[in-house]
Amino acid sequence: MDGTSTQVPGWHAPGHYDHRGYPLPTKSTRARLGRRLIQLYVGLVLYGASSALLVESGLGLEPWGVLHQGLAELTGLTIGVVSIFVGAAVLLLWIPLRQRPGLGTVSNVFVVGLAMDATLDLVPDPRSLAVRVLVLVAGILLNGVATGLYIAARFGPGPRDGLMTGLHRRTGRSIRLMRTAIEIAAVATGFALGGTVGVGTVLYAVSIGPLAQLFLRVFLRVFDVPSASGGSTVVAEGQPRKAILRP
Repeated sequence: MDGTSTQVPGWHAPGHYDHRGYPLPTKSTRARLGRRLIQLYVGLVLYGASSALLVESGLGLEPWGVLHQGLAELTGLTIGVVSIFVGAAVLLLWIPLRQRPGLGTVSNVFVVGLAMDATLDLVPDPRSLAVRVLVLVAGILLNGVATGLYIAARFGPGPRDGLMTGLHRRTGRSIRLMRTAIEIAAVATGFALGGTVGVGTVLYAVSIGPLAQLFLRVFLRVFDVPSASGGSTVVAEGQPRKAILRP
């Protein structure tokens, strides 16, 4: 031996593994995970707030929002609570589809509904049409920001989009067809129960895809989000570059 050290590929100094032989997380890994968690929950809270703004505008809701509002009218529950129950019910449909939820999926069920009700309690009802239009536009823009933010965190899709992708894999039908069929059913059922369909519903449908894609690219670039790794059963990675997933 000449006294010089050589680094054997794949070898790490003692203490870099736990007792099971798994690599221990570094400070940078822990910091990145913490930032991703903050990003996830900020995105979900903003999504709930944006949905509440659409409700406040009274000019039409997103497809699932129409269903939630119709069920809220039928049951007397708040729209946020209905959103939680619907999200949980949809998540149960993942079982026969063999979908694996991520932390973001489960958090989505609860955080969005709670944030929606909290925002509705805090924001006064707009009275003039001009203000309602501004609230509608702000809600759609904020929804695009929230969608890009929480998807870029890569903690798994929302329960409703997991249903769509699960049906796509099981039936072989296109994602576009599955999404269209599911959302038409949600709008039709919600409208029949008293949910609001209007110009906001149409504006949301034509604008949310481009907006979410735009903000998703921005957040992926700003945060330089790496793929989830390590085979975690808690963190299920989404596919943000291939599809826009909504709560």
